[in-house]
Amino acid sequence: MPFVQISLCTGKPSAYRQALCDGVYEAMRETFNVPADDQFMTVSEHDATNFRYGASYLDVARSDNLVFIQITANATRSADQKKALYQCIAERLGANPGVRPEDVFVNIVEVAPENWSLGHGLAQYA
Repeated sequence: MPFVQISLCTGKPSAYRQALCDGVYEAMRETFNVPADDQFMTVSEHDATNFRYGASYLDVARSDNLVFIQITANATRSADQKKALYQCIAERLGANPGVRPEDVFVNIVEVAPENWSLGHGLAQYA
């Protein structure tokens, strides 16, 4: 049950933002075995004064089209699955909506299964 938070600079159309969500979700389905309808995502837009990044940190040439993707997920995936996810997200977002691979920044936050309540005040995974 990943929870995805996507952040980008203000100004992209709705279809672009939807394509970001679709691409990340499809990549998680493919590499993290996320079930159908397991879609919990937010998209946040920020003006330039509230969106900072290292334009060349680690020799990656980022632009103002940078997209931050933070995925909170159970700590059950291998390093190989995570690497596959990063690659798949970059490929899918490159295809649609056209994000350069240099502008795809992904961070995974791993949590224990008991750290989720998906409704009704229950810890469904505990």
